[in-house]
Amino acid sequence: MKRIAPDPHHLLGIYLNDHLAGAGAGISLLKRVARAHRGSDAGPRLARLTEEVTEDRDSLREVMTSLGVPVHYARALLGVASAQAARLKGNGRLLARSPLSDVLELEAIRVGVEGKKELWRTLHTLARTEPRLDAEAMGRLLARAERQAGALEALRLTAVDRALRGGSPQVANPHRTGRRAPKTGWA
Repeated sequence: MKRIAPDPHHLLGIYLNDHLAGAGAGISLLKRVARAHRGSDAGPRLARLTEEVTEDRDSLREVMTSLGVPVHYARALLGVASAQAARLKGNGRLLARSPLSDVLELEAIRVGVEGKKELWRTLHTLARTEPRLDAEAMGRLLARAERQAGALEALRLTAVDRALRGGSPQVANPHRTGRRAPKTGWA
């Protein structure tokens, strides 16, 4: 039986649509976490991250358009629906928000941002041979994702302190607690 070689453009379309679906799920989760922390030290940082991740999703859509990759809306809706379904998981409390929710949600968002870093890294590599991709723009998006991962890690560590060590009830800036911020590869 003769094997048919996969079409790289088709595979790229699947890859980009999967990341677009993940971005939708991540934005949905980030909005919920930002709402839960409105009025806390973490509130402005989470709101800023939500805006940036939304901009990143828009950048991905622009990349898809420039490459002639159609958006598969059913896949994107599935990503958002999965984020909503994740809300049904147990968190140690029946009706109220648990401090453990912060840890788990920030970890999920961080995993999404790590995946987004790899997306931008992949597109940055493809830009070497694909003239429709702007290598400098992909580099800037990669650097921003690295910064976002660092910010999320600082928030996550504070949530861990609060939930699992009985620390202060507000998510604080780790620089004010004397603890070093995690290394992120950017200054």
